[in-house]
Amino acid sequence: MQAAEQSTINNLQTVWNKRPLIISGPCSAETEEQLLSTAQRLAATGKINMLRAGIWKPRTKPGMFEGVGAKGLSWLQQAKKITGLPTTVEVATAKQVQDALTFDVDVLWIGARTTVNPFSVQEVADALKGVDIPVLIKNPVNPDMELWIGAVERIARAGIKNIGLIHRGFSSYGNTEYRNAPMWHLAIDMKLKHPEMPFINDPSHICGRRDILQEIMQKAVDLDYDGFIIESHIDPDNAWSDAKQQVTPEVLAEMLDAIIWRKEDVKSEAYHAALEKLRQQINQLDDELMQILGQRMKIAEQIGKYKKENNITILQTNRWNEIIERATAKGDKIGLSKDFISKYFDAVHMESINHQKNVLDS
Repeated sequence: MQAAEQSTINNLQTVWNKRPLIISGPCSAETEEQLLSTAQRLAATGKINMLRAGIWKPRTKPGMFEGVGAKGLSWLQQAKKITGLPTTVEVATAKQVQDALTFDVDVLWIGARTTVNPFSVQEVADALKGVDIPVLIKNPVNPDMELWIGAVERIARAGIKNIGLIHRGFSSYGNTEYRNAPMWHLAIDMKLKHPEMPFINDPSHICGRRDILQEIMQKAVDLDYDGFIIESHIDPDNAWSDAKQQVTPEVLAEMLDAIIWRKEDVKSEAYHAALEKLRQQINQLDDELMQILGQRMKIAEQIGKYKKENNITILQTNRWNEIIERATAKGDKIGLSKDFISKYFDAVHMESINHQKNVLDS
C-alpha cells in the first residue's frame, strides 16, 4: 500500500472515531459554485468533520428536483481537495456505489427510502463486497425496527467493518409537529442493540424546519448520541430542495456552540457513590413494582374464572375506559405524562388479557 493511501485511510479512521462526529453540507449539490462555497464556509467554522451533499435525491413525487447526478461527484471531489474534509453521499443502487467510489467518496450512507427495501439494501451490499469503506445506515421511513436491523446485517455480511447508524425520524400518521416523528424510544432501542456503532442524529429530517433544530440537537446530546448529520446551505431560503430545514454554515456553528455537550461518565468517587445509592433505590422500587404486577395478574386470573363460568367476553370496553380515565387523572397529579400512562396501561392490559385468555382456554 502506498504511503499517501495509508495516510488517507488513517485520517479517515481518525475522523470516523471523532466524538462528536459532525457531518454537514447542502441537502443537494446544485451547482459547482454553490457546493464549493458551502464547503469552504463550513470548513472555516472549524466545527465540521465531514462534508455531505445530496447527489441523487429520491423524491416523493415526479417532477421534483432529483439531484444533479454523477456530475456532482467531481464537485464534491474538488471540495475535498480544497478543504481537506472527507466526503459522504447517499447511495441507493450498485451504479451509484460504483460512481461514488470512482470519485473517491470516503463514506457512503443508505437513506431511509432504501433501508425500507431489503432488495435495494442487498444490491448496495453486493456492490460493496471487497470494498473497505465506512457505511452509515438511516432508519427506515416507517417505524419498523426489523428493517433497520436487517439492513445492518446485510451490510455487515458484505464485509463492511465500520458501520454507523443515523436516526432521522419516522413517518407517522397524525404527526403535525415534526417532518418525521423522532420516536426516541425506537432509536434508543437500536442504540442499545448496537452500542459499538457510531449513532448520530439527523435533526434536519426530523424537524423539517430550522426553528426547532436546536431543541432536537440538544435532546440528542442529552441521550448520548455521537454526533449529527445536518444540512447547511449558503442561501437556505433559495435552496432547490428542503429549503426550510437548512441553515447557513455560520448559523450552524452558532448552534453547535450553544449546545451543552454532556459526557457519558466522569471520574469522581463522590458522583459514583451518590449515583449508586439512588440506583439501589430504583432497583428496590422495581422489585416492588414486579411483585405488585404479579399480584395484579393473579387477580386478573380470578376475574377470568368468573368470566369463564358466566360466558363473558374478556374485553370489557367500559371498564377499560374507566381505568384509563382514572389512571390519567392520578398520573397527572404526580407528574406522569398522559402518553406514558397510556403506553404503560396498554402493556399491563394486554398481559392481563393474556392471563384471562389462558384461564378461558384451560
